[in-house]
Amino acid sequence: MKVPTVGESISEVTLIKWIKKEGEYVERDEVICELESEKATFELNAEEAGALITLGKEGDVLKVGDPIAKIDTSVGRPAGKAQPAAAATAPQAAPQVQNAPVTAIPNDVKTTPVAAAVIADSHVDPATIKGTGAHGKIKKGDVLAALQNPGVALDQELFTRGERREKMSNLRKTVSRRLVEAKNTTAMLTTFNEVDMTNIMELRAKYKEVFKKQHEVNLGFMSFFTKACCFALKEFPAVNGYIDGEELVYHEYCDVSIAVSAPKGLVVPVIRNAESLDMAQIEKKVVELATKARDSKLTMDEMTGGTFTITNGGVFGSLMSTPIINIPQSAILGMHKIQDRPMAVNGQVVIRPMMYIALSYDHRIIDGRESVSFLVRVKEMLENPEQLLFGKDPLKALLKL
Repeated sequence: MKVPTVGESISEVTLIKWIKKEGEYVERDEVICELESEKATFELNAEEAGALITLGKEGDVLKVGDPIAKIDTSVGRPAGKAQPAAAATAPQAAPQVQNAPVTAIPNDVKTTPVAAAVIADSHVDPATIKGTGAHGKIKKGDVLAALQNPGVALDQELFTRGERREKMSNLRKTVSRRLVEAKNTTAMLTTFNEVDMTNIMELRAKYKEVFKKQHEVNLGFMSFFTKACCFALKEFPAVNGYIDGEELVYHEYCDVSIAVSAPKGLVVPVIRNAESLDMAQIEKKVVELATKARDSKLTMDEMTGGTFTITNGGVFGSLMSTPIINIPQSAILGMHKIQDRPMAVNGQVVIRPMMYIALSYDHRIIDGRESVSFLVRVKEMLENPEQLLFGKDPLKALLKL
């Protein structure tokens, strides 16, 4: 087996991890290892059934076409190893209640009788206690130490000054290079505004159950923002364009990239022709791409070719930020945390759920008037969700104003 071709511009990959061990019997199409290119992490499947012979070590950098493994097909299936069968759909387990009060000690947690009694009396979570007894058994002193040192991780050595080094992954190298390139090659500025999310939140609360029942997907914020951006991109085409040498290229479609934090780093899968999708289709696509990103299943095609990017730092608690352009695109919209703030409405101070939004843009192609007007247009549609039907006020559409 050889390292497969994973993209036109990719010539080498890093062997991240062997899923199967040397000499282990593998089935055809079974995952044997994980590889990482400069743009994505992907899995390599066995081409035949047999014993695995590894030809590389974890951390090795391999060229496309290099031998990576052999499958000894002369080895028979081990006794007791069943023939692979079609996957059956297992019933889903009932959801577990998180952060429930500690009423009993789990069977897999070993404690002395005295320690168990102290845990029960103090209602401390045994999962937070590091046992110092044989085979990790929790003793009375371990429980008392946990009670005397609240907020201190007991499995962490105190006053340590250690450090560790690890090799930068290809994906992290690529992200670093592209961020520096964006800063150095664009005239990047950021303009800010804020959105009153009252109407959207009321709309979601009113229709979320029937929406989920009808479309089998949750009604999130991303579909509202994507819809609003698509209408605004049509109205201000420079925000949806880019510079190619001495030419300006304007897109007549909206391929919206969504920034997703994946285990190996930040990735930006693309929702193709987002302007042609309805709310449910956008939400389903967001869930699909985000799930693939977290499982390292994204293809190269799914991560290339976007015309505009939306990133949501609000999921991590960010109140305001200046996102960096995802080159060769010319603009990126940053969503942030929704926070109740006092606002002046009709001469009265009221509490409203507010979100700061930021548009970073390349001033070489987008003028200040266009950038500010684009963000104001997005704000107007989000504060008046009915405008997302036509991209403008329905009454004005009716009167052709």
